[in-house]
Amino acid sequence: MKKALILVLALALALSLAACGGSTATTTTTANKVYSIGICQLVQHDALDAATQGFKDAVVEGLGEANVKFDEQNASGDSATCTTICTGFVAANVDLIMANATPALQAAVSATTTIPILGTSVTDYGGALAIDMDAGKGTGTNVSGSSDGVPGQLYADLVTELLPDATKVNVLYCSAEANSVIQADDFIACMDAKGIATEVFTFADSNDIQMVATSAAENCDALYIPTDNAAASNITIIRNITEAKGLPVICGEENMCKNGGLATVSISYYDIGKACGKQAVEILKNGADVATMPIAYAEDPVKEYNPAYAEAIGFTMPEGFTAIG
Repeated sequence: MKKALILVLALALALSLAACGGSTATTTTTANKVYSIGICQLVQHDALDAATQGFKDAVVEGLGEANVKFDEQNASGDSATCTTICTGFVAANVDLIMANATPALQAAVSATTTIPILGTSVTDYGGALAIDMDAGKGTGTNVSGSSDGVPGQLYADLVTELLPDATKVNVLYCSAEANSVIQADDFIACMDAKGIATEVFTFADSNDIQMVATSAAENCDALYIPTDNAAASNITIIRNITEAKGLPVICGEENMCKNGGLATVSISYYDIGKACGKQAVEILKNGADVATMPIAYAEDPVKEYNPAYAEAIGFTMPEGFTAIG
């Protein structure tokens, strides 16, 4: 009887130790999980590059460098390539997709309804996703992210502050970029309210940008370019045209202005990327629901100007503008 009791106790102890060992292994595996994140960036230029870097920095800060693996791919401005990239991420069963710019976001949405998707450098999520959204609430889908949206009124006020006698401002953007259309329409409505005429000039892609930009630089007091990826990638071409004409150019974002504009109402693309990265950490590490996660926005836009461009066109800036370094 004693032997039987001893055998039972020994077996129970062995099972207990085995259970403890299994529990320790599970905990270690969870703690050491390596999260896979696919990054699809529409095109390479300073603003989108900064957003991607901000995203990665925030993720590494929140998860640890050893616990995340990025598959970072660039579509070189081609929406079809965005689709190929995002389809590949889904096939690889990544834990999360970060889509940098609206075409990349739309490609990711078409590729999966289950993997969490975070966008950045996207102006209008409702428009991009073709859904109605309430401010401060999530999309109700597997998508959230951060926005680069700045009210058109701020740019319209910038025009009248710099050029109080302006009577006409031309608008230049790529017709294939939904973000640009939204921003341009907002800006034009604000200019209409001020009684200032506008004329829109759109290009389909980089092949016709020089011809269209040349026309847009004629017969106006200033040129407005929203946060347009194609324009940003070809801003040197635009600058060569506008600078020669002494034309003030109002840009939608800092990096475009730095490379070929006079002034902007600036947000930090690095900061909106970082906000997106913090969202990723909340989803992957803390189990946050992407469907209810509100869109993040940039804080405290500031008025900035490009000293080199101002000097080149002989423009004297008023007080209250910060020089872009």
